[in-house]
Amino acid sequence: MTEAAYLAYDGPIATIILNRPERFNALDEAAAVTLAALGRELAARGDIRVVVIRGAGSAFCAGGDINHMAAHLDDPAPMVKGILNAHHEFLTILNALPAIVVTSVHGAAAGGGFSLAFMGDLCIAADNARFTPAYARLGLSPDGGGTIGLVRAVGARRALQIFLMEDSFGAAQAETWGLVNKVVPESELPATTQALARRLASLGSGAVAATKRLIAAFPGKSMAEQLDAEMNELIGCMRMEPFRDAVRRFMDRSKDSKRASGA
Repeated sequence: MTEAAYLAYDGPIATIILNRPERFNALDEAAAVTLAALGRELAARGDIRVVVIRGAGSAFCAGGDINHMAAHLDDPAPMVKGILNAHHEFLTILNALPAIVVTSVHGAAAGGGFSLAFMGDLCIAADNARFTPAYARLGLSPDGGGTIGLVRAVGARRALQIFLMEDSFGAAQAETWGLVNKVVPESELPATTQALARRLASLGSGAVAATKRLIAAFPGKSMAEQLDAEMNELIGCMRMEPFRDAVRRFMDRSKDSKRASGA
């Protein structure tokens, strides 16, 4: 594979592999454009329930490609827009997908890779994962959704601490702060990620999509609006076959239990 990133499919599970291992999967314009194209491919499909994002080689993603940046120091705006406009398209598509997005992080997740790690719905990390905001030390403000994913996960005060007070931290600390959902030994990360993806894919797609919509929408709604949204989504799920099947199975088990007990 020579692409900067590519997709692999396993039934309803799609895996995006960041594929510049010689650059620790750093992002340049070509990589960002490729990710946007992969996002459009996923959005056009109706059968994907889980999207996993992982990095090839020894790292998840080292952020923006410094060599690429160094070549545009005199006028960085065109370079930045070339990368981030495409990357923003990718992130916006991920957010809108009904599928659950899981980031699977090992090794370095720095700068834009740090932000990407927390732009999924869930994050699982190897015990050797190292999270490095990097922005403030380079005289930069966050990009790549960093101020969205972190604030969503840990709140504004902790996000400020992480971006401005923390140089780097490990997977255990990330789990303590609520940025990572699970930490596993590095050797177990692929299998654990796959098991999680299969579990998520086995859930009713309508229920998962409704849950994702409700949680994403709440910060902009009043309590009354959110309660109404919950009710409407619940009714919609009850009209779908997975719920009907679950009720039928429950009723059948209840009947069998009564017969076995002689009731």
